[in-house]
Amino acid sequence: MIKAIIIDDERDSVEFINSIINEYCPTVEVIGKAYSVLEGTDLLHNVKPDLVFLDVEMPDGTGFNLLENFPEKNFNVIFITAFNHYALQAIKFSAIDYILKPINIKEFVDGVEKVLQIVKPENNINRSFSALMENLQASIPVKIAVSSSEGIEYVETSEIVRIKSDRSYSTIYLNEGREILVSKNLGEFQELLIGRNFFRSHNSHLINLNYVKKYIRSDGGYILMKDKTAIPVSKSKKELFHQMMEKVFK
Repeated sequence: MIKAIIIDDERDSVEFINSIINEYCPTVEVIGKAYSVLEGTDLLHNVKPDLVFLDVEMPDGTGFNLLENFPEKNFNVIFITAFNHYALQAIKFSAIDYILKPINIKEFVDGVEKVLQIVKPENNINRSFSALMENLQASIPVKIAVSSSEGIEYVETSEIVRIKSDRSYSTIYLNEGREILVSKNLGEFQELLIGRNFFRSHNSHLINLNYVKKYIRSDGGYILMKDKTAIPVSKSKKELFHQMMEKVFK
C-alpha cells in the first residue's frame, strides 16, 4: 500500500479527496490529514508518507514554504490548487504533478495512477523540488524538466537553441551541441515556453530567438540559427517573427 497524507486548509476539500482515494484508488491509504502549513509540517515529520496531496495556498503560508522545511525529500507530491497562475507554470516546468480545483474525479485518479506508475529515485525527487524552488524565485522559470529514455534531465531554458518535432516525439537541441529525444509533442513545449523568447516558426520547429543569427530572404525566406541550422518560416508567421525579433533586441 502507498501511504498518503492530505494537507489543505479547506476541510471539505480534504474530505472530498479522501473519499475519492477510498473509492477509486485501492492501492493508496490515507494515514493523516492536516489543515495548515504548520500542522502539515508536523504531520510529515511524524508519519513519513510515500505521497503528499498538498494545497498550494493556505492561510499560514504556501505548500512551497512547507517543502522548504524538508531539505531531503523521500516522498512524492501532487499539488492541489485552485490557482492557474505563475506558480502553476513553475510546477509544470519542474516535473511535479498537480491537480486543479474544482477537482475532477477522473483527472484526479489519472494523476494518482501516473505518479504510482513512475518510480522516482530519491535523488530525482530532490532535483525536481530544487528546480521548482529555482523557478519560483526567478522572474521566469529558468529550468525545464524533460523525461528521456535515460531519466529526467533538468535543462536551463537559456541553453535550448531549438526544438524539432516528429509526430509525438521532439528533439531538443542544446547550445553545447547535444540532443535530447523526448516523447512530448511540440505543442506541449510551446505552452511551457511561451513568453520566454521562444517562437514557433513552423509546425515542426520551435526556436529560441536569442540564438537567431540572421533572416535569409532567398528561397522563400528562412531563419539561420547560430548552430548553422536553416529553419523554415511559415508565410503566416513571417511578420510575427520580425515583430518578436524587434522586441528581443530593443
